Amino acid sequence: MLTIERLTVDQLRDHQAELVALLQDVVNGGASISFLPPLDAETAAAYWSKVAAEVANGERIVLAAFDGDTNNGDASRAIIVGSAQLDIPRWPPNGQHRTSVEKVMVSSAFRQQGIGKRLMLAIEQTAREAGKTLLVLDTERGSAAEHLYTSTGYTQAGIIPAYALDSTGKLIDTVVYYRQL
Repeated sequence: MLTIERLTVDQLRDHQAELVALLQDVVNGGASISFLPPLDAETAAAYWSKVAAEVANGERIVLAAFDGDTNNGDASRAIIVGSAQLDIPRWPPNGQHRTSVEKVMVSSAFRQQGIGKRLMLAIEQTAREAGKTLLVLDTERGSAAEHLYTSTGYTQAGIIPAYALDSTGKLIDTVVYYRQL
């Protein structure tokens, strides 16, 4: 059973080890999500602590995909297999209708099961509930994530050449997408 939940600060802390493992799995597997492999547990834990502080300040929303039943009284049997985030900026005043989708991750052991698509649908619903009408995101050009984003209704806005380093140290292009809700 797959469930997607919005995580509280306490849940982020309770599941930090799983979130660290998820981040390490996707980064060490070559995903271009701000970090370079090999990603150590200390750096990943520091990142999730920063995220928890942003959630506490209302500046970020984190969704997690759980494999297992989180409602049966034994939530410890459910494990995090994916996550996605919304950056909720307080600035600028004329941009309060938009938000950025960030760090869409699915564990390598659970890919090709529709989890990424379910996370994207849930992140859109969460954005609507937060009063957002425009979503933006970026991803590595030529990555599997491009198919996920186009299949969920995102439109390519453009390509930025030589935007980031990949896992081998080569400069790669990023593709910017948007979706109006």
